[in-house]
Amino acid sequence: MFKDFESALDFIETNQIRMVDLKFVGLTGRWHHVTLSAKEFKPGLMTGGVGFDGSSVGLKSVKSGDMALIPDLSTAIIDPFWDTPTLSFICNTVEADTKKLFHRDPREILRRSEAFMRACGIADESRWGPEFEFYVFSNVNYENHTQSAYYQIDAVEGFWNSAAPVIPQHGGYHAIPPRDQTFQLRTRMVTLLEEAGIPVKYHHHEVGSPGQCEIETPILGMMEAADASMLIKYIVKMAAHQEGQVATFMPKPLFGEAGSGMHFHQQLFKNGINAFYDAQGPNLLSKTALYYIGGLLTHAPAVLAFTNPSTNSYCRLVPGYEAPVNCFFSSGNRSAAIRIPKYATQPEKVRFEFRPPDATCNPYLAMSAMLMAGLDGIRNQIDPTAAGFGPIDENIFAWSPERRATIKALPTSLSEALAALNKDHDFLLAGEVFDEETIQDWIKAKAAEEHALRTRPHPYEFELYFDL
Repeated sequence: MFKDFESALDFIETNQIRMVDLKFVGLTGRWHHVTLSAKEFKPGLMTGGVGFDGSSVGLKSVKSGDMALIPDLSTAIIDPFWDTPTLSFICNTVEADTKKLFHRDPREILRRSEAFMRACGIADESRWGPEFEFYVFSNVNYENHTQSAYYQIDAVEGFWNSAAPVIPQHGGYHAIPPRDQTFQLRTRMVTLLEEAGIPVKYHHHEVGSPGQCEIETPILGMMEAADASMLIKYIVKMAAHQEGQVATFMPKPLFGEAGSGMHFHQQLFKNGINAFYDAQGPNLLSKTALYYIGGLLTHAPAVLAFTNPSTNSYCRLVPGYEAPVNCFFSSGNRSAAIRIPKYATQPEKVRFEFRPPDATCNPYLAMSAMLMAGLDGIRNQIDPTAAGFGPIDENIFAWSPERRATIKALPTSLSEALAALNKDHDFLLAGEVFDEETIQDWIKAKAAEEHALRTRPHPYEFELYFDL
């Protein structure tokens, strides 16, 4: 929004802004913030920053946790949810003493991944189009104690609330009002996003009958797409909250209903030309695109540790739904890990989407990991067909188990994905984009989550085993 401090200060004074909110992302992708009086928005902020404890958000150890926040002036938006006029910035994190960009800041890792791409001469721009699926519920309660554990969800559209379901189970895709009862709320969400400068391609009701929604952006630059991912989650949740609803991007909040993913459409451009397009190539894809696909599918088990980093992620990645469980690519097949949209045929629009990811990821780390895997495929010319990744345009669930077993499987649990990352992460270390410490800290943090779940009795276990 702003190119320099003076223009930002002028905006604050002209528009009578009273508060300046500084948002920043921790290791696991949760946002945090600190708020300044607009009177404290002074030039020194751009060099000295605002101090905070990096150890509290997983960025540093306790013994050396001091860090500082410096706002990225280009990310400014008017926060629509504050009663007092508030200007919001996404921040870069820096070392408290030297004020150098912190090498483990997720936004800085993303910058390095794209810089590595340019240094390799492969492309000068990476473009991304995330899709956001989420549920809107009217009420959510949950509890976890030594002697009790439960969750309970209700939704205005819930088929359990009517003898004649408003939307039948699995029947919500592109439902129309009055069956679609979330359209007004989605429209308000999109209006707020556009007012914040985030372009929206469309919104609609998704497959899940009790309030599953989708909002999709057009193709954006890499940092713009990652920042938009954070803002979209924030604005969606806050808009729902103001209406007395609850929005969640949890991959699988409902048993037996469609899960929520965050597919990523991807492109590389060089000198303004789509490097993935070739009029004579299969599905209009160039060798560069095919090698990128080869790298992404080769490293997919490790990449999923970043793109699907929750135990709940693997409740969604199960056979029988649209969520992919195997490493192959296809033209139009939505059960494929990589789908090539048949409708994107113009030279500047040819692309593919990686379908496994979900919104429990830290988008900066997830996008960096996907890009690095694709770049590794290009650098090593990994032919996806020779590697056994397709294309497969058939319904693989109609195959025999023996034939389906010939396709490389994606991880079926978080622990399996973390083990894959621990074994296969040299491609992330190229160009010093990631470092060993960050990867091991990620594995440690996520393994702790998996352990915490695995050591608790599950409510369904009582139904299965209590009377034995």
